[in-house]
Amino acid sequence: MFRVEGSYIRTFKKSVNKYLNVQGATDSEGRHIQCNEAKNGRIHQQWEIVYVDEWKGEPGKGELNEDFGMYIERPFYIVSALNAHRYLEVINNRNMVIKTPNGRNTQVWWFDQRSLTIKTKLNNQSWDIKSSGRTRDMQIWSTNSQWFQIFQYRGNQFVNIQDGRVLDVSGGKDAEAQPVIVYKSHTGKNQRWNIIYLDKAEKIPTEGYNEEFGFHINRPFYIRSRMPMRRVVTMHGNNWIYLRRWTPAHATHAQWRFDEKTKLIYNVNWKNYVMEIHGNGGHPYVRATTTKNSRWW
Repeated sequence: MFRVEGSYIRTFKKSVNKYLNVQGATDSEGRHIQCNEAKNGRIHQQWEIVYVDEWKGEPGKGELNEDFGMYIERPFYIVSALNAHRYLEVINNRNMVIKTPNGRNTQVWWFDQRSLTIKTKLNNQSWDIKSSGRTRDMQIWSTNSQWFQIFQYRGNQFVNIQDGRVLDVSGGKDAEAQPVIVYKSHTGKNQRWNIIYLDKAEKIPTEGYNEEFGFHINRPFYIRSRMPMRRVVTMHGNNWIYLRRWTPAHATHAQWRFDEKTKLIYNVNWKNYVMEIHGNGGHPYVRATTTKNSRWW
């Protein structure tokens, strides 16, 4: 015989003092149910009684999961409350950081009702505290729905379902590609996030003037020296950028445009190349590259 005590189910005979629990404290399909532990307060011992006439079933696609605070399979951005309002992003197909918004799938997330995890649009892998929750470092990883992959969105924080740590911008540093970790909650700006669903997000402008960066969006331009010869900044097929006299034959090689999504300067002739300082900003030379990471260089 069993008795309900709050969120616990124990043996009716108190002298036995055993509580219903999930074998191995592992939240996975097909685990055995046991009654062999004293009360320890862990979540694998906790239950709720839901009578059939009150059973609503699980919410479906597009509906709000009230327990987790997110709409199911409705893509969203996650925006830091720090002053620059950078977006949560995946870099190197693994690590979680904050970066300038760029409109790519590496910054798009969605909540999966089946696994109860937050997944990246990049490859549908899930948030994951590295080393099975034994570190502070965050990554995306193959979905397993263990506690170290499950987070609720509560009060502008993403809170781990078991240990209560929250998503945190490391060191509170509002910098491009700053790592994101989990840390004990203190409700600082570096632990607060806003969800912006893509169907409610403002459209990224394709024209107009960006006052912060000083460029007209997608309006081709030359970068012309004020030295007497008035040469222009020109890209060559070897990816290097030189100062050259303007010629009709190579006019588009010297044309650039500012992209509002990535905040990068693209070459008009080689449409997939952007301007950067070589060596991740460590070298003096400027070149063009197909790697677009919206970092400061």
